[in-house]
Amino acid sequence: MPPTPLVAVVGPTATGKSDLGIALALDLDGEVVNADAMQLYRGMDVGTAKQAPDAWRGVPHHLLDVLDVTDEASVAAYQRDVRAVVDGIVSRGRVPVLVGGSGLYVRAALDRLQIPPTDPAIRSRLEAEAEGAGAQRMHERLARVDPVSARRILPGNVRRVVRALEVVELTGRPFSATLPEPAYLRPTVQLGLRAPRPELDQRIERRVRRMWEDGLLDEVARLVPHGLRSGRTASRAVGYAQALAELDGVLDRDAAQQETARLTRRLARRQESWFGRDDRVVWLDYDEPGLLARALNVVRAGGDGR
Repeated sequence: MPPTPLVAVVGPTATGKSDLGIALALDLDGEVVNADAMQLYRGMDVGTAKQAPDAWRGVPHHLLDVLDVTDEASVAAYQRDVRAVVDGIVSRGRVPVLVGGSGLYVRAALDRLQIPPTDPAIRSRLEAEAEGAGAQRMHERLARVDPVSARRILPGNVRRVVRALEVVELTGRPFSATLPEPAYLRPTVQLGLRAPRPELDQRIERRVRRMWEDGLLDEVARLVPHGLRSGRTASRAVGYAQALAELDGVLDRDAAQQETARLTRRLARRQESWFGRDDRVVWLDYDEPGLLARALNVVRAGGDGR
């Protein structure tokens, strides 16, 4: 196996990916690279479970806090930036350790993936059409032109429906056709952390309560003067949208937390489905004894230590 593989720690939220990523980087002389779309945002810390620098144990971290809340996260921009970061880490003779659960961002970092073009005018027009027609009608429209993408995208996920329709209009090809069979750019080992669903749901419930205890509302209030409400991506993030609704008096605290937990559970299911389709991922139980040693064995075996 080449001396400097890329290691990725993936899987559903609330399974301990960040902790394992740091531990692996310490053992492998590595540096952590973020692959969580919401952790790209500066100031969005509590609601994204972002590790504070004093928890990094001296491990360099990359692609955290690189966007303002008014910016729109872009897979294409992330792909450009993450590949430069990974190349830099490898050039220093160190191991890149990619950590995160944003599936398309992970693929953009790891695979030979060409990101489809975008057009702000077309996107704006489709968003306006979605506001008028409603999410279900737009999803039905997508199903007619790209049934594969429609099966993968929930009807309520208007942003992804609009993006898929934008790609169809720009390229004349289904959005689903832009996701070829996975092929790594460089030697890579993907480790997936999993938890039984009842346990994962409990961990999510505890995380959501802790977000509020740790000051999510104060964090959101601090971000509002910096344009959080106008940020098309940041303002819709799970937890942040609900905290804004609580600050506005639309939801009470219990309702805001319950809605955040419900949407986080749904996110975890989507992450399980996304990464579960990739047979290159070596799955590990989040709480298995000797997790770090087991993960290191898999890495050193080149992903064959199943």
